[in-house]
Parts: sequence; structure tokens; C-alpha cells
Amino acid sequence: MSTSIRLGSANAYDTALSNIMNRQSSLSNLQENLTSGKRVVRASDDPTGAAQAERAIIRLARIETDQRALESQRNSIAQAESTLADVNEALQNFRELAASAGNASHSALERKSIALQLSGYRDQVFSLANRKDVNGLPLFSALGSALQPFVGPQALPQDYTFDGLPGQTASNDVSIPFALDGERAFMMTPQRDAGFNVSLTNVAAPAHVIRTTAVQMVDSALINGSSYAITITGVDTTTVPGTTTVTYDVAENPNVTGPFTGAASYASTTDASIAVTAIPGLSLTIKGAPAVGDTLAVEPRLSVFSVLDDAIRGIGDAVNSNAAMQAVGQALNNIDIGMSRISSVRGQAGDLLTRADRISSNQEKRSIQVEGDRSRAEDMDMIKGVSDFQNQQTGYQAALQSYAQVQKLSLFNYIS
Repeated sequence: MSTSIRLGSANAYDTALSNIMNRQSSLSNLQENLTSGKRVVRASDDPTGAAQAERAIIRLARIETDQRALESQRNSIAQAESTLADVNEALQNFRELAASAGNASHSALERKSIALQLSGYRDQVFSLANRKDVNGLPLFSALGSALQPFVGPQALPQDYTFDGLPGQTASNDVSIPFALDGERAFMMTPQRDAGFNVSLTNVAAPAHVIRTTAVQMVDSALINGSSYAITITGVDTTTVPGTTTVTYDVAENPNVTGPFTGAASYASTTDASIAVTAIPGLSLTIKGAPAVGDTLAVEPRLSVFSVLDDAIRGIGDAVNSNAAMQAVGQALNNIDIGMSRISSVRGQAGDLLTRADRISSNQEKRSIQVEGDRSRAEDMDMIKGVSDFQNQQTGYQAALQSYAQVQKLSLFNYIS
């Protein structure tokens, strides 16, 4: 009987001590959870919750990385949009100054002075087109280009070139392009833009004053990009009294479907207004008093920079006010074409910035959702955690007091 009692007492002590140790361990774990604010401190606490939290953390890191890249892209596109605004301002200043050169009262020296000022604006536009972002990458590199996308001036006919791959990088759900399509902004194509310059290369007699309107597109499918030389071959004022009939030849270079010929009549008492329609896909009007031997060169302009150079040469080298007015008229038309292209690309930049704002907003919403998933998987309900800690602490104290009382239940204590 005494052996049974001793065994029962020892078992009671061991059981009480084990309960105390378990409660102490649970209390320590709860204290660690409360300190960290997490229900899952290690994977063994809740393997499923730990896996869910890990996946959420990875998604949050990816969102943060995408947001940093998007911010860099947004800054580059914003700088490109601002640069295009500066380009348009410079072109507008160039346009206003060039228009003033058409004043017939200007002397040749004054026109050369104006051409020198125009050269400054041309250099500014060219520099802006090759501007780089904070990372040293061109803002207008399109799908990829050299560190200086635009090269020139070079030998004619194409005196400026885009040293890159034209096109615009596509956006996706989390990013926008780093650069804009500079080829689309600053380069021209005859079929798309009908940017041609008409210059008076040979005027038969100073007394005969002629000018032309800007070249107009009639049918883009017929335009092949060739240059043309229009030569007045006949001026008939006698066959039909009171009527002047002008004939002309059009030489094509390189020759694709030419040469061409044409004729037009007008009242002898008025200045000429000859509609030249023989050029494939294009038309222009010759005004003034044409004479046999007068020659006009019609050449495609393949960049905004070429247009500016034409204006500078035409105004600076004009032998008289008529030649200056011809250069000014052509320049104003082609500058307007160039500004329209630049404004179009600037609008595209605005669309990309709007898209970036939309992506950023969506990513923020997604980040909040994923953060919620992570929190539900591993964070502790602090109210419940504090309550559980207090209950566990109370139980631990009760176990200690109970064990202390049980330890007093020995034969020696009883005898004493």
C-alpha cells in the first residue's frame, strides 16, 4: 500500500510539472506572437498559412518592383512630352521669324541676319530631338537607336537620318514604353505628309515674277517620292486673243513614270494661276507672270530639320523679295506639317502618362488586396491574442500555486 502511495505521489508531481512546463511554453509562444504581431512566426506554426503568406509577400515584392519601373518610365515619357512642347515652341518662334522675312522692305543683308537667327532655332530643335533622359538614354529612340538618334546634316537628297528602328514599344498591364517614336515625330515621308519644297532654280528674266503655292496631296497611292523639275516651255498670247496659254514639261528624278507635260490658260489681263496637275499624286499652282525657261524644283522633304534648313537657305540666299517670299511660303506650309506630326506624338505621350496613372492606381488596389491576403494568413488578432495571453498567464499562475500546494503533501511535512 505504501508503494502505491509513493508511486501515485510521484506521478502527480511529474504530471503537475509537465503541465507547468507546457503552460510556460504556450505562454512564451503567445508572448512572442504578441511581440511580433504575427500569428505565424515560423512555418511550423501553420504550414498552410505560412505558404499563403509567402506567396503574398512574393506578389507584393513583384508589385513594388513593377511600380518602381513604371515610375522610371513615367518620368522618361513626361520628360519626352515636355521636350516636344519645347520643340513646338521653338518651331513656332522659327515660324514667326521666317514669316517676317517675307516683308518686301527687307534688304538682302537683313534677310541674312534673319537667316542667322533662324539657324539658332534650328540647332535648338535638333538638340532637343536628341535629348536624353536621366539614365542617358534617348527620349526618342523608338524601338531602339544609337545614343544620338538623329544624324545630319549629310549629303542630299536625305540630309538627315534617323539612326534607329522606327516604331513604338507596346504597353502592357504593368508598364509603358521608356521612349517615344522619334521617327514618327521628326521624320517625314512623301506619301504620308506630302512635305515638298518648291524653289525657283532658274528664272528667265528678272522682270518676270512667279511664285507657287504649297504642294498638295491628291492621291497618296501615286506618290513615289521622286523629285521634279517643272520647266516653262511656251507662253502663247496670240493664238487666242485675250488669253495666255502656258505649256510646261515635268522631269522626274529618279524617273518612274515620267516625263510629263501639261498646259493651262488664263486671261491675259490678270496674273497667271496655273494649276500643275501632271505630277503623280500631287498638285501645285504657279502664280505671277511665267516666262519661257522658268524652272521650278519640287523636292521631297524627309525631316523637320530639312524643312528648317530649306527656309534658312531660301531666306538667306534670296536674290530679291520674290525669292524670299517663295521660301517663306514653302517653309510655313512644311513647318505646319512638322508641327502637326510633333503634336500627334505629344498627344500619344499624354495618353501614355494617363495609362501610367491608371496602371499605378490598379497596382495600388492590387497591393492592398494582396496585403490583406498576407495579413489574414499570418497576422494575429491582437484583441484575441491579448485575451489568450491573459488566460494563459492566469492558468500558469494557478498551476504554479497548485504545484506548490501538492509539494507540501508529504509524510515528512505531516509528521512535522
